[in-house]
Amino acid sequence: MVNQLRIEVRLPEGHWSGDVSRSRPEAVLRIEETMPLGRGRGTARLSSSTNLIAELELHSGVDEVRDLGDNRYEVDIAPGGGGYIKPIREVGVIPHSPFEVRDGWVDWMIECAADKSRELVQLLREEEIPYRVISTRSTGARMLTSRQRVVFDSAMNEGYWDSPRRITLSALAELLGVSKSTLSVQLHKIEGVVLNSFADDVRRNSP
Repeated sequence: MVNQLRIEVRLPEGHWSGDVSRSRPEAVLRIEETMPLGRGRGTARLSSSTNLIAELELHSGVDEVRDLGDNRYEVDIAPGGGGYIKPIREVGVIPHSPFEVRDGWVDWMIECAADKSRELVQLLREEEIPYRVISTRSTGARMLTSRQRVVFDSAMNEGYWDSPRRITLSALAELLGVSKSTLSVQLHKIEGVVLNSFADDVRRNSP
C-alpha cells in the first residue's frame, strides 16, 4: 500500500533555504528543482515571492548564486549548506518537486510505503526535529466506486455543483436514469468521501 504523506518540517539552523526564509518570514521560496551532489553539496533552482539575492549571496551555505530574473535563482550549495535532512536520507524517500519553504518550514509531499511514512515520522521525533503532519492518504485505494465515478463525472460535466447551478437534481436524475431520491443519496455519499479526503487541505488553506 502506497501512502501520500504531506508533512511540514522545521529546517535546522545552517540550512540555506531555512535560514534565508527565516530572515525574510514574509517570503515564500518555491524550490523548483534540486540536485544533491554528495558531501552535503548540490544545486537548486528556486523562485521567490520577493527579491532574495542579497540574503542568498550572504549565506555561508551558498557558494554561488545566478540571478535568472523575475526573482528566480539558481544556487550552488556549499558542503554542509543544506540539502535533504538526515531522516529523509536515512529512510530513502524523495519529496516531490516543486515544494515551498516559508519562515524555516518546508512543505513536502512524499509518496512511499506506509512503513516508510511511519519510519520517517519516528526518526523526526527521535532527532527532535519539529514537524507537522498535514495529511496522509492511501493512493492504493479507490476513492469512489465505478458507479459513484459515473455520477460524479455527470454532475461535474452538467454543472450540478456550479454556482449558479446549471442542472437541477431532477434533470440530472432523469439523465442518469435514477430516481431523484436515489441520486440525492448517491451525491451525498460522494460529497462526504471527497470532503473527508480533502478536509486537511481545506482547513490549512482557509482562514
